[in-house]
Amino acid sequence: MHKAAEDIAIPATRRRGRPPRSSARNGTVQVQSLSRALNLLECIAASESGITLSELAQQVGLAASTTHRLLNTLEQHGFAALDGDRGVWFVGVRAFTVGNAFLADRDVVSIARPFMRRLMEHAGESVNLAILDDAKVVFVAQVQCREMMRMLVRLGGRAPVHASGAGKALLAALEPSQVHALLARHGLERFTANTLGTHGALATDLDRVRARGFAFDDEEHAVGLRCVAATVHDELGDAVAAISLSGPRARITDDRIARLGALVIDGANDITRAMGGRAPAWRSPAA
Repeated sequence: MHKAAEDIAIPATRRRGRPPRSSARNGTVQVQSLSRALNLLECIAASESGITLSELAQQVGLAASTTHRLLNTLEQHGFAALDGDRGVWFVGVRAFTVGNAFLADRDVVSIARPFMRRLMEHAGESVNLAILDDAKVVFVAQVQCREMMRMLVRLGGRAPVHASGAGKALLAALEPSQVHALLARHGLERFTANTLGTHGALATDLDRVRARGFAFDDEEHAVGLRCVAATVHDELGDAVAAISLSGPRARITDDRIARLGALVIDGANDITRAMGGRAPAWRSPAA
């Protein structure tokens, strides 16, 4: 493909945000196009209210014409959808179908739901289920509490692994060398004054997680938000997910932390047993 083709002007009469049709490429370029299209899809998924063509092109570092062609392919296959009135792109229904296929293979999601609901009833706070994806945790299920003030998560939404209860619980289940390698690649971004911004501080906190059996996020990702979390394990004893109780500091007060921690350990152990898994040796027994 000649470079000039990358810079073809988009006709003014084209519907805003609508990509042009494009011809098939050779095999080598198709591999590059697949990588670019997947990057686009990740950017679209990360935007809760949709994203414009120009924003997408800027985020992935591609020309607008190239971004148009990739979006056209994603749209044709149902992985992206355009809101023509606003000129913004959303994840398409096909992406949802593929994502659900992944969750269907993760029995932990369906197995966990009744235990999550029971945990919400006992604790009175929202319960989340998350899995580890490199330096982020991805929320795959939530049971919301009945309080007016509550934490809401978007399924597929992400949180930093070092600044979230679920993330720190999952880090504590890894070998120290794995934790070091992961954080060496991504660093320790600060979100609030309470974020653990050094490797030493985080390592000390992970030791506390192992000692008491649950992780505690003390407004480390968002001011006013606290949560406690514990890991769910498979038959090999490997952590496959974490459940967390989350809510405002006004309700998750210092005197409730130990009790909520015991509840979340109980919930995680119940899910682990229901999956035929086994909890790690360092997990403290629930009070």
